[in-house]
Parts: sequence; structure tokens; C-alpha cells
Amino acid sequence: MESEHLHFPTTVRSLSRRLRTRYSRVTLFFARVVIGVLWWDVILRRLGLERLSRRTAPRRYRRIAQRFRALATSMGGVWIKVGQFLSARLDVLPESITTELAGLQDEVAPEPFEVMRGVVVEELGAPLEERFTSFDPQPLASASLGQVHRAQLPSGEAVVVKVQRPDIHDLIRVDLAALATVVGWLKRYRPITRRADLDELLAEFSRTLWEEVDYLAEADNARRFAEMFSEDPGVRIPAVYGSHTTARVLTLEDVYFIKITDYAAIEAVGVDRAEVAERLFQTYLWQIFTEGFFHADPHPGNLFVEPLETGEWRLVFVDFGMVGRVETKAKQGLRDLAIAVGARDLDRLMQAYQRLGVLLPGADLERIRQAEAALFDRLWGKSMSELVRSHPQEMRQFAREFRDVLYEMPFQVPGDLIFLGRCVSILSGMCTGLNPEFNFFEGLKPFAEQLLAEEGGDWLGTVIELLIEQVRALATLPTRFDSTLAKIERGELLITARAAPGLQRQIQGLTGSVNRLVSAVLFAALLLTGGLLYVSGERLLGGIGLGLALVVLAWVLLGCRV
Repeated sequence: MESEHLHFPTTVRSLSRRLRTRYSRVTLFFARVVIGVLWWDVILRRLGLERLSRRTAPRRYRRIAQRFRALATSMGGVWIKVGQFLSARLDVLPESITTELAGLQDEVAPEPFEVMRGVVVEELGAPLEERFTSFDPQPLASASLGQVHRAQLPSGEAVVVKVQRPDIHDLIRVDLAALATVVGWLKRYRPITRRADLDELLAEFSRTLWEEVDYLAEADNARRFAEMFSEDPGVRIPAVYGSHTTARVLTLEDVYFIKITDYAAIEAVGVDRAEVAERLFQTYLWQIFTEGFFHADPHPGNLFVEPLETGEWRLVFVDFGMVGRVETKAKQGLRDLAIAVGARDLDRLMQAYQRLGVLLPGADLERIRQAEAALFDRLWGKSMSELVRSHPQEMRQFAREFRDVLYEMPFQVPGDLIFLGRCVSILSGMCTGLNPEFNFFEGLKPFAEQLLAEEGGDWLGTVIELLIEQVRALATLPTRFDSTLAKIERGELLITARAAPGLQRQIQGLTGSVNRLVSAVLFAALLLTGGLLYVSGERLLGGIGLGLALVVLAWVLLGCRV
């Protein structure tokens, strides 16, 4: 499978006529899009018609997204996945496009049963009747890559059988080849390439796609989730039947209960929808921030509520083809982000942005910090329904105040966090649907406090991180002074001085950096001197030096200044 997702067809001539037609249809669609964008957004703007271009942009982009949605629905295969992938790129694509694509469902017309029967028989190496007591010819669900049928094993267990479409590998190859061609065109457009590494995104997308059609890998994912939630009575993961599973056929325990968006059915069995939203949210926080391994496709067809005889209920996950992994460095950045939002800590928020690599090179950190402070003041602590009811005038005022930040959009989403961004976006909508009063901030706050408490126990790591921070401050101090002097020479400091609070924060920040630097130098000097005296036999003087070093360290950690 590894070699498949690393190589695309080198020539269209090697494809069958049907696949060549498919390739041509896709590339022609995108060629028209590229030509239209070039005319409206590049040529007309250079001719001085920027206002016309900007005024018509939302309608034009929405029309492009609608045409792509129709294309993806009719062709299936990779293109529905591409649309869902693009809907998460709020940092690259206009909102009129991402909004239109957000509702693109992975549902296409099913294959004839006899075709799917042939796949099952070929994969399991025996007639269908020998491997299953019953097998429903009507699919329970039909997606672009495969479809699901209910069945029963000879031993009596009720199962669902996920069967791959017979020609899906050929479709993926040709669709990825067409996508690679389009990416080659887009790489010439600077506004996109400055915000995203298109080659990296294509590689990440293709890797994930090939993983989705490897049902043995999906079976392993299901087993890992079952182990992760083995001690959680509130979550259920279906068992895998390995004897009836291959790379193209996956057999799982039948756990299809009440769909999580069937609000009437959930209430009818006495389950509190607000509790469902809270458990769903907390479950994902734990997957992302603690385990670093999460179910990346939380759409309504993959999540169910199972009522129990005791009056309790369980949250049920299915479909483990699309999973996300958070590497160690990104995990720490995400933990910083959660703590920052939960505690309204702007310094930590900016640190998280930098650790995660979501800011473009050259981004104005202080200006972004001011914008985040304004957003905290306006939005923090509000429920989703309160955010929806926020007065438009308030948001227009914010847009006017920070039009420079909104225009520049100095953010990017690294390739390895794309599926996390998409997942969180879908998750937020589901929680709000279950509970219109769902409060993201209140849900995150206890988790952030827990993370902060865990972090506080690592005092040695805190000390090391503090010293590293001081060294960085020392290294950047001359540059910061040069930058300040350059602004004074250019007269730019006068512009900043109009916003007195912002200027005051800059002065306080610079003063704080100098104070921390002095504290760090004093601590290091006392520590080094005391250690040398102690080792050389001067135990009393050495002990005094080391004691004073600890006093300075405690002084710094408690937020005091020398």
C-alpha cells in the first residue's frame, strides 16, 4: 500500500478510456476555475478594477463551490473527500467556498448487490452463504469508497460488513493524478502558496486516503480505540471479527443505535441531549490532548447513542478509516492552546501559536495579540447561542479596528493539523445542535485546569523552560531595541502612540523582559559561584550562594522582580 500512495500515473495515455474521460473532466473544470480567478482577481485588479473584483467575489466563489459540489456528488471517488478536506481550509479559502462545501455528504448511489457480493466472495474465499447466515442486500450506508451491509454470522452474532467498491483503487489513482496537476497550477498563485505547502497537503491527503481503503489498517484502528476506552463505561467501540476481515472487507459488531442527530429519538428514551454534547466534547478533548490519537470523521452517521436497561446510555463510535495523530511537539502546542483559552492567558496563546507553526513568517505578533485580547473581551465565556445572537454592530466594530489583521490573515494550518481542524469544526456544530446553550469555554475550562495542574508538578521542567526563555530574551533584546529605534526614526512610533493601551503594553512587556533578564543573570551567577565554592571546599560560602540562587529563583517564579 505504501508504494500506491506515493506514485501517481505519469501519463494519461496509460489509463483506460473511461478513466481518461474522468481525468479530462476534472482538469477541465479546474482549468476554467483557474482562468476565471486569474481574470477577476489578478488581471482586473491590475487594471484598476479592484473594487469590482472584490464586490463580485463572494457570489463568484459561491458559484464555483456549488459547481464543484455538483461535480463531486456525480463523480464520487476522491472528490467528495477533497470537498470535505477543502471545507476545513478557512485559512486559505474564502468563507463563501468553505461554507458551501461544509455540508458535502459522503453519500453516493450504491453499487448493485451482485457486484458487492463478488467482492466479498473473492476476499473471503468462500460462497457468501457459507460465511454468513444472512446478508442484507440493501446497504445500510453507501459512501464514495465503499458501502455497509447488515449480516449475521453462523455463530449468531449480528454484524455489519463494510465492502469496498470494486474499482476504487483505479479511481483514486486517476483522481490523485488530476489533483496533482491542479496543485501544480495553484503553486504559481502566491496568495495560496504563502499560506500553505501544497505539496505537503497533497501528500498528507493522499496518505490518509490510501489508509481509508486499507480495511486491515481500519481494523487495527478500531482495536486501538477499543483498548483506549476499555475502562470507560460511557463509550462503546464495536468489536472486530478478524476471521471475516481483509484489506477490502471489514466485519464489525453491529452497534448502529440512535443516530446522534436524531434529537427526538434521543429525548424519547430519556437521554439528556446536553449530557450527550458534554460527553462527546470531553471524549474528544481526551483523545486529542491526552492520547494524541483521535477519530477524525465525527459526522452524524458515525456517532450513535445506545440506551441501556439501567436508564444509562453510551456514546458509540463507528467508522475508523479516518483517524488523526498528534505528534509530541504539536500535542504540547495544543495543550498550551487549551490552557490559554481556558485561562484567558494571551501570552500563552501566542506561545501556542508559535509552537504549532500557525503564524506566517513576518506576522505582527503584537498586533495579533491585541486582536486576540479584543476577541476574548467580546466572546469569551459566551454560549454558542449567545455568540450567534451577538450584535452585528459589535463584530463590525471589531472588523474596523483590526481590518489590517483581517486583510493580511497571517495564519496558516500545518498539514498535520488539517484533519484536527476539520474534526473540531464538525464537533462544534454537533455539540451546538445537541445543546444550543453549549458553552465551549465552560467545557474547556476544567480540562485546561487539569492540564495546568499536571504541568505544575514538573517543577524541574518549569525551571529549565524559564532559563531557556531568559536566554531567548537575552538573544532577542538587541534586535528589539533596534526595531524600536527604527520605528522612531521612521516616525511609526507616533502611530502606535495613538492607542495608549497598546503602547503601555509594549512598554510593560519590554520592562518585564529586562527584569526577567536581570533576574536570570543574577540567578545563574549565584548558582555558578555557589556551586564552584561548594565543590572547592568552601561549604559555608557555597551554601550561602546556592541558597541565594534559590531565593532569586523563587522570586522569579512568584512573579516578583529584582
